[in-house]
Amino acid sequence: MVGMIFSRTDTPGIHGHTRDCTGTRGASRLEEGDIVVIDTPDINRALAQKLIDARVSAVVDTELLSTGNVPNFGPQMLLDAGIVLVENADADLPAKLKNGRKGRLHEGKVLYGDRSIGKGELLDEDTAVTRFTDAREALVDHMEALTGNTAEFVRTEAPLLVDGLGVPDVDVDMDDRKVLVVSPDPHLDDKLKSLRYFIREYDPVIIGVDQAVDDLVKHGYRPRVIIGDPELIAPENLRGAAAVILPADPDGQAAGLERIQDLGIGAVTFPAASDNATDLALLLADYHGASMVVNLGPTVDLERVFDTAQADGAPSALLSRLKVGGKLVDSSSVAELYRVSRSGGGWLWAVLGVIVALVVIVLIAGLSGPDGFVDNLVDSWNNIALRVQDLF
Repeated sequence: MVGMIFSRTDTPGIHGHTRDCTGTRGASRLEEGDIVVIDTPDINRALAQKLIDARVSAVVDTELLSTGNVPNFGPQMLLDAGIVLVENADADLPAKLKNGRKGRLHEGKVLYGDRSIGKGELLDEDTAVTRFTDAREALVDHMEALTGNTAEFVRTEAPLLVDGLGVPDVDVDMDDRKVLVVSPDPHLDDKLKSLRYFIREYDPVIIGVDQAVDDLVKHGYRPRVIIGDPELIAPENLRGAAAVILPADPDGQAAGLERIQDLGIGAVTFPAASDNATDLALLLADYHGASMVVNLGPTVDLERVFDTAQADGAPSALLSRLKVGGKLVDSSSVAELYRVSRSGGGWLWAVLGVIVALVVIVLIAGLSGPDGFVDNLVDSWNNIALRVQDLF
């Protein structure tokens, strides 16, 4: 099988489901017969339909097309459309690709000519159907367990969720202010860069979580509040915060307490049944009166709730976000408000720049002279006109 090989985020209709593996952003579109290389586990129906509409010949995934966490129907749709599926391909395959170069697929191997640049496992229809059925049954069991765990969490933490019992006092004013909670995230650098205009405009109170504190400092931001395990944070950055909070067990035992004491840094504990520092940071901001809480970090969506690997932390994540309620906004949504379209927004800034320049020129001309503003402006204009005449 021969086709074009793609692995970029800006492919129309596929961005957001694949990551930019080549470091380039081309403008080519998928064409009939192309081979698509992605790194997306549990390919869903929406993405599958876009690939089908593009009439690709094969999809190679460095992840499992169906992990068993969710009953995703995407692989069956692709197979029904006659598209060859290869999964669990070599993790370094995307780095070896040259976008748009002719390649071929043979028995799970991606080839440039006769040279193999990576291989995976062919996925057949029987395997896809079996995984779908097993995942559907497992999901029901998972959700029943999640319901019970959530009820137990509410029983234990009702005072915290309702009245904020246990939330520590901090010497940082968050009342009626915007708060930015920054947690460890694989795309933290890009997300933080996309928020620079928001941060500049509103100067939010920044709460750094775990090792994200060091990333914040690297970008020139000093978190006012730090919450998390001090073992994950550089000592000099711990000293730069107005408040350091350690997640603690309900009995008060906190990881990293000895390190804090050795460093001579003052800290308070936040006892709760959850040890997830991000969840506690959200509750902290809400309790202290934040008007808006922007969450920069992994989002809690249906896929995460369905993920059995997240089962232990799901009740805490769900209920903490329900507590914050309408104040909570994901950082990507805030960044979208400040995004200027590459194709249609640049001219607005250009026009604004010209207007500002004209205003400055008029002010300088009107104020530079012994007479009144209008007389100075007329004299300046006459001088400019005479000089232009002299040139000709």
